[in-house]
Amino acid sequence: MTRFQLIVEYDGRPFVGWQRQGNGPSVQQKIEEAVRAITGEAATLHAAGRTDAGVHALAMSAHVEIERAFTAFRLCEALNAKLRPWPIAILKAEPVAADWHARFSCTGRRYLYRIVNRRPDLTLDAGRAWRVKPKLDAKAMHDAAQILVGRHDFTTFRSVQCQAQSPVKTLDRLDVRRDGDRIEIHAAARSFLHHQVRSMVGCLELVGRGKWSAANLEAALQARDRTALGFNAPPDGLYFVEALYDGSAPSPKTS
Repeated sequence: MTRFQLIVEYDGRPFVGWQRQGNGPSVQQKIEEAVRAITGEAATLHAAGRTDAGVHALAMSAHVEIERAFTAFRLCEALNAKLRPWPIAILKAEPVAADWHARFSCTGRRYLYRIVNRRPDLTLDAGRAWRVKPKLDAKAMHDAAQILVGRHDFTTFRSVQCQAQSPVKTLDRLDVRRDGDRIEIHAAARSFLHHQVRSMVGCLELVGRGKWSAANLEAALQARDRTALGFNAPPDGLYFVEALYDGSAPSPKTS
């Protein structure tokens, strides 16, 4: 039995999310079906995170145990062949220790949220970014975002369906950058609550439009009440960027 780490890229639009569910295809389901097709084994895939419907990944980290003998290269090639035409790619496969776990060994996670700030409709980025028509003040968004950095009770930014034991999380980074009509929001933490990134981005968009001030954002944080939230940004612009592990090189990523 060999445990393999898989680095997975996917377009989240056709899926109900990462996790296997009964109401449609999931990324986990499609990879598990590919494993079974090439090995005859009913393997279970474990991931560093669980993305929602429509959320994408540049380098999701997962692991699977396989009894049949495979080299990492052969496993990667075989899985990619079986996954076509679904928009999922196994970027890398490598054997790991039997006690290594994609979720529980993870020491950090990074997300990217992409906004295209323009009036014309999206063509190439449709479904892969959030189009916001009003001009956004990215500097005001970045400055306000620093209020959320650090250890806080993020109840306001937590889905009512969140299963985390505590709403208290430490946000290591929340940066907002503009490049022309494109705005990128980078978030990093050891772990996130369900909908936390999308909820933070939705509130920052209100700051960028001048509908909220930094004080409004801080008040929402301090309220510790989901009803104080502005709104959730849509899933289109959200990407799982990478998972970090102690003693190992980071997975493929964007800066």
